[in-house]
Amino acid sequence: MLRFQSLQDRSVPTAVWLGSVALLVTAMVVVGGITRLTESGLSITEWAPVTGALPPLSDAEWNRQFEAYRQTTQYAQLNAGMSLEAFKGIFWWEWAHRLLGRLIGLAFALPFFVLLVLREIPQRLAWRCWVLLGLGGLQGAVGWWMVVSGLAGRVDVAPERLTVHLGLALVIFVGLVWTALEAWAGEDHHRPPQGWSRGAAALLALVFVQCLLGGLVAGNDAGRVFTDWPLFEGALWPPIDWSLGASAFLHDQGLVQAMHRMGGYAVFVAVLIFVIQARRRRMAQGVPTAAQTLFVAVVIQAVLGIATLMTALNPWLAGLHQAGGVAVLGLATWLLWSVRRSQPRMFMNAATSARAL
Repeated sequence: MLRFQSLQDRSVPTAVWLGSVALLVTAMVVVGGITRLTESGLSITEWAPVTGALPPLSDAEWNRQFEAYRQTTQYAQLNAGMSLEAFKGIFWWEWAHRLLGRLIGLAFALPFFVLLVLREIPQRLAWRCWVLLGLGGLQGAVGWWMVVSGLAGRVDVAPERLTVHLGLALVIFVGLVWTALEAWAGEDHHRPPQGWSRGAAALLALVFVQCLLGGLVAGNDAGRVFTDWPLFEGALWPPIDWSLGASAFLHDQGLVQAMHRMGGYAVFVAVLIFVIQARRRRMAQGVPTAAQTLFVAVVIQAVLGIATLMTALNPWLAGLHQAGGVAVLGLATWLLWSVRRSQPRMFMNAATSARAL
């Protein structure tokens, strides 16, 4: 029996809009990673959502910003004696990061309200867009909460707060990708069997956790230590300062890097198993394609990660590795979506084959 889908249930403009914002979020993650790598995140010591959109336009304003930075622990312990010109170098990275966040807000909000007025957004997706808008606003507040942790008593932001900030950005990214796919394809009323959906959901969760571990590595500068592979300076496991207690899982460089490595191995094996099973079970064409694409991306990401580590965080490789992490997460999202969409075709083909026998 054929089910005719209402044209009002899908919207190409909505899909293109959400996909474009997802690409901007990817750029935001990469710029944020470079901001962390260059120790630029604390160069702007105030949260000015509106007036902060403009950079300093006079010598007096530059001197005011510089003087505020000179009051931070980071300046006192890492950059004492820094010139104004050197300060401008780190200031521009943080300003660009915040400006991109503002642009993402506008790129989401303005088309959203226009599409709402035009009734272009499918009704079932409108509430998701409202949630994404709210999460975007929350992300700005979480970003400032992260920065505050490094303004006094520390030379950088707290790794766990940086990871929360990254994690929320990735949640928004996944929401954008999934909703864009839904808008492109229209509503699907079937209820897929739970096994494959749970497996693909577990893969997505594993990739997400691995991205968070990458945030902890960045927050602890853990990519600058144990720069050999597959060993840890010739050892099978790095030394760990267990005097930190449970916080060692958040703050010990060796343990954080080891967890990220183990997470990478787990993602590689899990995706490989999924690809093999998808091909053996002859799932609908879209699922093996999505799984194989994800596996190729995981391999490339692993190579980039190893190269980044062994070059002690080469900036270009680090930026590509960060972008690769978001790409892998997007492909894992696509895989889960494809599995849920492809189940009826898979089982219909199986039933047809059984009747033929």
